[in-house]
Amino acid sequence: MKKMLIFLVVAAVFAVGAYIRLAPSDPTRWHVAPTGQADRDMQGGVFRVLEAGPDGLARLDAIARNTPRTTVLAGSVDEGMVTYVTRTKVIGFPDYTTAQQDGDTLRIHARLRFGRSDFGVNRNRVDGWLAALKP
Repeated sequence: MKKMLIFLVVAAVFAVGAYIRLAPSDPTRWHVAPTGQADRDMQGGVFRVLEAGPDGLARLDAIARNTPRTTVLAGSVDEGMVTYVTRTKVIGFPDYTTAQQDGDTLRIHARLRFGRSDFGVNRNRVDGWLAALKP
């Protein structure tokens, strides 16, 4: 009986992990323009606004693309907006970060997909990107 319970728990964890890793990312849901005028921290993400100059998105794009487990979901620097997916190392939880260039202003919105709290992961990643962006 104990072995059966352990097997069921392991199977459930595997199934959830497989769903999280294989669930499709819909660009129409995640690749949306960030709106807002002020920085804010949220339970499941972060929003940042900064004056980065006309090449801010291009510089941020280079930093984001060098971040482990980060890929582009949609958009491009030429389009003026890019959405990245960054996955956690073990289970592969996806976080979505959209960056948009508006003149010299760069707006960044990072948020989780699963759960209620990201334990500050999005804030730490985005603030790290912004620290690397400074000359």
